[in-house]
Amino acid sequence: MNIKRMLAAGLAATLLALTGCGSTSTSSDAQTDTQSADSLKTVNVVLDWYPNAVHCFLYNAIEKGYYAEEGLDVQLQFPANGNDALSLVAAGQAQLGIYYPMYVIEARAEQNVPVKSIGAVCQEQLSVVLSLKEENITSAADFTGKTIGYGGSPLSEALAKTMMENAGVDPSTVTMTDVGMDLMSSMTTGRVDVTLGCMLNHEVPQLEEEGFEVNYFKMSDYGVPADYELVFVSNDDTIENDPELLRAFLRASKKGFEDMKNDPDGSLDLLLSRQNAENFPLTRSVEEQSMSILLPAMEHEDAPFLSQDPAVWQNDIDWLTENGMIHNAVAVDDVMVDLGA
Repeated sequence: MNIKRMLAAGLAATLLALTGCGSTSTSSDAQTDTQSADSLKTVNVVLDWYPNAVHCFLYNAIEKGYYAEEGLDVQLQFPANGNDALSLVAAGQAQLGIYYPMYVIEARAEQNVPVKSIGAVCQEQLSVVLSLKEENITSAADFTGKTIGYGGSPLSEALAKTMMENAGVDPSTVTMTDVGMDLMSSMTTGRVDVTLGCMLNHEVPQLEEEGFEVNYFKMSDYGVPADYELVFVSNDDTIENDPELLRAFLRASKKGFEDMKNDPDGSLDLLLSRQNAENFPLTRSVEEQSMSILLPAMEHEDAPFLSQDPAVWQNDIDWLTENGMIHNAVAVDDVMVDLGA
């Protein structure tokens, strides 16, 4: 589920050669209950991955007509590749996408991709360092002599380096292995000892569902910025010329999240009825565990759902700069905006 592992390859080529997303969209006739279909403004939203528990608030807002009340006909699109949420929004082929903060910063700084975050979907990072319990890896200090699997991004190597530096581990004793999309199977087959980029709300409950005992810890415990997991991005043109459309979307999304909090079981029922079973079938027990992890992560007592703190973005910018992941100056205002929704 963690598309971070797919993002390193092909973003520039995608932006240059963009001809269409080839993705599937979904909406609901319930949106037309409030206003006629002709009066609704179509809003295309590219998901970060196939439908799963983190998207329940979107399906609630569609099904219960919250978007329609705001004059919107929201169409959810599943990405054909890991860059779609950014590249399609940048190209004006979608108004909104769900993406990852550090990659938003990289794209803006290195390629001047015209996108900004307008709201944080998850207020805390859900990407973890994961291993089978039998490996006895409970901290970055245990990396010595181990093989670390990651999903193809130079960013992963920088993350591992930061953790090792903070844990006092000699990098020369560690082997880094690009396992692509095979984060879980690379562990269960013994190809690697530990992986970066697995998701607390997906790979962890999925492995446990399959009978494996696991250990995991957060990268932020070892010097990696504690940033957002997912954010909504929009392009500069929409932000500048149609901010009320985006505010309307955020208002309705917040109502969908309230329903997600108040009725998680009903929200999962709706999700399962809308899942993409052909490409990404869902297991209810896994999604129930995911929901219990997501709800406290998507909103904190001092950080409401979809809010974002400029300091979080600045920490990411500073870390990316210090670790040589971006080479051009970029300001917080270049990568996020508060629309006051």
